This record gives sequence, C-alpha cells and structure tokens, in this order.
Amino acid sequence: MTKHTEPGMFCLVLHSHLPWLANHGRWPVGEEWLYQSWAASYLPLTAALRRLSDEGRSNLLSLGITPVLAAQLDDPHSLSGMHHWLGNWQTRAHEAAGMPDAPHRALGAREHRASAAALEEFETRWRHGGSPVVRELIDSKAIELLGGPLAHPFQPLLDHRLRAFSLAEGLADAQARWRHTPTGIWGPECGYTPGMEVGYQDAGVSHFMVDGPALRGDTSLGRPVRDSDVVAFGRDLQVSYRVWSPKSGYPGHGAYRDFHTYDHETGLKPARVTGRTVDSENKAPYDPELASAAVDRHVADFVDAVRKRLREESDRIGRDALVVAAFDTELFGHWWYEGPEWLEKVLRALPEAGIRVGTLEDAKEQGYVGEPVQLEDSSWGSGKDWRVWAGDQVSDLVQLNSEVVATTLETIDKSGGDSAPGRPSLRNQVSDQMVREALMTVSSDWAFMVSKDSAAGYARERAHKHAHALREIAAAVAEGKDSRAAHLAAGWNNADGLFPGLDARRLPRPGTPNPADRTESTS
Repeated sequence: MTKHTEPGMFCLVLHSHLPWLANHGRWPVGEEWLYQSWAASYLPLTAALRRLSDEGRSNLLSLGITPVLAAQLDDPHSLSGMHHWLGNWQTRAHEAAGMPDAPHRALGAREHRASAAALEEFETRWRHGGSPVVRELIDSKAIELLGGPLAHPFQPLLDHRLRAFSLAEGLADAQARWRHTPTGIWGPECGYTPGMEVGYQDAGVSHFMVDGPALRGDTSLGRPVRDSDVVAFGRDLQVSYRVWSPKSGYPGHGAYRDFHTYDHETGLKPARVTGRTVDSENKAPYDPELASAAVDRHVADFVDAVRKRLREESDRIGRDALVVAAFDTELFGHWWYEGPEWLEKVLRALPEAGIRVGTLEDAKEQGYVGEPVQLEDSSWGSGKDWRVWAGDQVSDLVQLNSEVVATTLETIDKSGGDSAPGRPSLRNQVSDQMVREALMTVSSDWAFMVSKDSAAGYARERAHKHAHALREIAAAVAEGKDSRAAHLAAGWNNADGLFPGLDARRLPRPGTPNPADRTESTS
C-alpha cells in the first residue's frame, strides 16, 4: 500500500460530453466530431483506467458522462459509423505508408499501429456499446460516475419544471445503462442559480461541480450550498491551468502533435506544434520520442504543482486541504494527442509521490467539507457568469428556447392525460417527442458554439430544426389533429429517438413550486 506523506487529497474530475450528432451531418461538423473524440479520447482513456484498475488501483477519478454522450456511445448507427471510421483511418495509414518519401512512410507506419490498436480495442470491448465498458469501471470502483440532466441544458435559464424533469430523467438514464444512479453530477457548463441546490437535494444529488471563482477562489474544501446538505466542489484554477491554459498549458508545448495541421493527401496529422506562432507549412515533423520526453517532464511538473498546492492550502486553512483539477475529457487525446499517456502516468506518479488520490465522493465522505456558502449565479464560461448562454450574441436563441419550452408545457398541460376516469394515464408518444425536441432545442451547446463562433451556423440550424419539430407537432395537437400529431411525432422520433425511456407523464405537474422560492423563504 502506498504511504501518503503529503497532506490532504487530490481529486481529478473529467467531464465527457458532445451534443447529439448522429444523423446530423458528417463533415466539417457532425458525426466526424464524435468519431474523432471516440477514437482519440474515449478508447484510450477507458483502456488506461482499466489497466490501472487491473493493478489494484481504485477511486482514480470522478468521471462525468452526460446522458446525450452515453446515448451516442450505445447507438447502433453511431457504433456502425465508428467501426467504418476506424477502418477508414487504417486505410489512410496504408496509403501514407505506400508513398515513396520517407516522411510519409514513417507517418503511415505510426498511424497504422495506432489505428490497429484502436480497432482491436473497439472490436473486443465496444461493439455492444459504451455501457459495458463504463459499467466495468464503475463495478471495479476505478471511478466515481458523475451524471447530469438529459440533453445538457443550461439549467439556470430553464423553466424549473423542465429542469427537474431533465435531471430526474438523466439520473434514471444512468441507472438504466449502468445499474448505477450517480449521487454526484457535473451540471452543464457548471451553471448554477440559487434554488438549484434544492432541486439537486430533491433528486438525490449530494454533490456537484462549480468553477473556482464561484467559491471566490477558495476551493480548498467542498462547501454545503446555502441551507442544503448538497456540497459544491470548486475547480482549483491554479493547478488546472497548468494543463488547461491556452497561453501556457502543456498541450501547447512544441514537441506535442499539432491538432490543426493536416497532411492533405491522407488527412493524417504529421507535424508537431513546433512553436505557437509557427505557420502550419513551417511546422517540424512529429517525433514520438520528443513528445514522450515532454510528457514525462510535464507529469513531474504537475505532481510538483499538486504537492506545493496541497501544502500551501493545508497550511493556510489549518487542516488537510483538497485540490480539485477538472477538465473536459476530450482535451485528453482529441485536442491533446499525448493527453491519455500523460493522464495514465500522472495517476501512477501522484500516489508514488505520497499524494492521496480520491474521488469527489471520497472527499465528501472523508470530511473535506467546510462551512456553508451562499452560492450565487455562476458558470465556468467566459467571465464566470452566464454571458456565453444569455448574452447579446445569443439573444435570439434565448428567446427561441423560452418559446419552445412554453409551447411544450402549455400543449402537454392542456392535452391532459390519456386515461379514463379513475384510471392511470397512458403513455403518450406525442408528448414524449415534444419534450424530446424541446430538450434538444435548449442544449447549451448551441449557444456556446454561437458565442465562441465555432460552427455557429450549424448550431443555429440544429436549434431551429428541433424547434420546428416541436412547433409542428404542437400545432397538430392544438388543432385536434391527433393522427397527424402521431404521424409527425413518429417521423421525428425516427430521426432522433434517443432517450427511449423518456416519459412525459413524469413532468412535474402545473403549479409545482419553484425550488428557488424555497431558497428565498429560508434565506
């Protein structure tokens, strides 16, 4: 057993999420995004966690997997598409290996090895979906699973009834996939507004993530939120930015593979970063040995940074402190090619350096909790406020979301239940699809992509497409055209039938109190 010689505990938290992409375009935005992330991040990360678990290591990290990503990793269309994508990757590697020049041959050989390993991992572990892979990690206690609401809405801006429904259904979706209901969540975009802690407590959620500034920079302990028992854990920016910072983070080191530079003959990535201001055509060839040496240096640097931070924070607060580093999972592999190697080495090196590693659940159970905090409106976006999802750039989407949610709830409330007097209401596939389309419309991804000018056209198109589906079905219901409503709902469900367990009968009833009112009455 490793002896813990350093004070406190370190927690690594990863947030795995992509919007629903299946059957919504391929390139440059669409399914290609899913398959790249799957191959570069999800395959190697789960393999690394399995290796660490096989060594007898447990409670390695808290892994958030959003319901919408989990649905794609189990989706038959996506699984088939992923298999074809991996085969195409290997074909492109063969093409490069057969070219006459040495650089292409070296690139082809390297990519052939990588694609062959990915194919073997996928065919032996993933062909029946992602759920068996994740459940194995949960059952072996390698990870703590963090859940989240259906379709990744920005919760502070969402009607409280749909917010409660989305969270409850998201937790139920996790139970259905993994026979495990998470007690911790990573709320979409770390978005928070007072009252959400009451909703979390009602749903059985005991802890959640916020960004460091939401706790005024003091992330040394988890904090019960307001008058609840729900604990907020904050991201330690000083440690997290060793990796995350766009100006000085590890992925920008010159030895690492460059994400943006492609070999246009094969679609493979042949270059290293070289320098932050070096144009693609002037970047040096990728050298795996140089990259691996950089990984080892950055592992040592990160371990040293965690050690120093634990000592400083423990001294400052007069008790063992907590350090939480939190990242998007897709950073490791998809954006930072060497990220999975770095992560696996860090999870070995931290305990060897005498640092206790645990999950957020471990931290809560072991008493890394301080005094309550009067948490205010916050997120982990630009400005740490809501501007990314509620600013002027996305005012049209905010209005669209509000109209879609109102239409959905009003239509379902007016239609009532399909039941005879004294009998339970029957499930209504039309209502289910209206809720499904509403949740797809309010996905936080669309506003994020518009605010960041990242495939903004695609994002607006997706939001309006789901809004159109909702309005079309709702109009038929309002006009009493039940057969047409059922036909439309079935057609849109055929296009986007994710979350088959979604049941609109579980929507909170009209007049259900807003949790924020309970917060105001006790503050």
